[in-house]
Amino acid sequence: MKLIGWAIVLAAAGLTPAAAAQSPQASEPVSAAATQPAVEGAVDHSAHNMPAPAAQVTPPTPGFGVPDGRKGNQEQVTEIGREAQSFHDNWLLVLCAVISVVVLGLLGYAMVRYRRSAHPVPSRNSHNTTLEVVWTLLPVLILVAIAIPSIRLLRHQYSPPKADLTVKVIGNQWHWTYEYPDNGVSYDSYMLKERDDPTRQPGQRARTDADGPPLLAADERMVIPAGKVVKFIVTSNDVIHAFWVPAFWNKIDANPGRLNEIWAKVDRPGVYFGQCTELCGARHAYMPIAVEVVPPARFAAWVGSKGGTMPGAAPPRPDSTAISPVTDARAPAAAQPEPNAGSPPAADPAAVRQPVTNQAATAQN
Repeated sequence: MKLIGWAIVLAAAGLTPAAAAQSPQASEPVSAAATQPAVEGAVDHSAHNMPAPAAQVTPPTPGFGVPDGRKGNQEQVTEIGREAQSFHDNWLLVLCAVISVVVLGLLGYAMVRYRRSAHPVPSRNSHNTTLEVVWTLLPVLILVAIAIPSIRLLRHQYSPPKADLTVKVIGNQWHWTYEYPDNGVSYDSYMLKERDDPTRQPGQRARTDADGPPLLAADERMVIPAGKVVKFIVTSNDVIHAFWVPAFWNKIDANPGRLNEIWAKVDRPGVYFGQCTELCGARHAYMPIAVEVVPPARFAAWVGSKGGTMPGAAPPRPDSTAISPVTDARAPAAAQPEPNAGSPPAADPAAVRQPVTNQAATAQN
């Protein structure tokens, strides 16, 4: 029995190299068979890497509404933004620089004038009325100089004129919903993923340079008319988000169960990008905001393409009697033939001819 066991072991060891040498050849038909359905099937996976057909996209303008690596704020395209940027650049920064130079000069003077070698015996003065009045009044005057333009800016920002358009902005984890209550338009906006992003779904359109920068391009842009006052009503469906477009200056939180309001009037058509600026979860960085400002005529056409209507323009109402099989009840009685005296009364046409119905839908309901 032991000899039979050793014979089996030696036979298996001798056949192992032969099996290993034949395995690559045997695997080739398997691979071909595995890939054959992908070639002959109706689904072409290479087509998923191509962008889906979409309407013509307006590319952003370099230097406007797009981060380009510059220091400081983006070019402002609203009156509030220009006023705030002027206040920041021409007053606050200058005032901060002057205060810093004065404080640094006083510190340097004190270090040199009252060093140990030049002033071995320190002064014992504890009060100086003139100096105390100066360093009390001077900060007060500085704060007043900052408060006056600040309050004026806040008054302009939170006293909006009458709105020409209202857009409701709803934050979700992790996308935006835009509603135009006066136009009957509502849609969701998601970030466009890169072509080589492994998380991009089959058939999902990939980002192009015309859509905008990476992480800022959206599949559906918010569209507003140029030269019109737009009121944004901002809220959230889940957690706290924040709606911010740097070129508009305004930023406001989107709180669940609460309506916040900001406004903007953009005179320059173009595409402007922003993003959620409140930490809202794992994909907080993937909530871009893309706003396209278009002429009023183009905005009206866009509303129509979304199935909405402009205020004051009633949607066309189809004639409900044009396809109705029921005889028009308004027809004059003289046009109906009178029955004979001895004949039975004619049946009601409405009772005989029933309206056409979708039987499958009726049975399903």
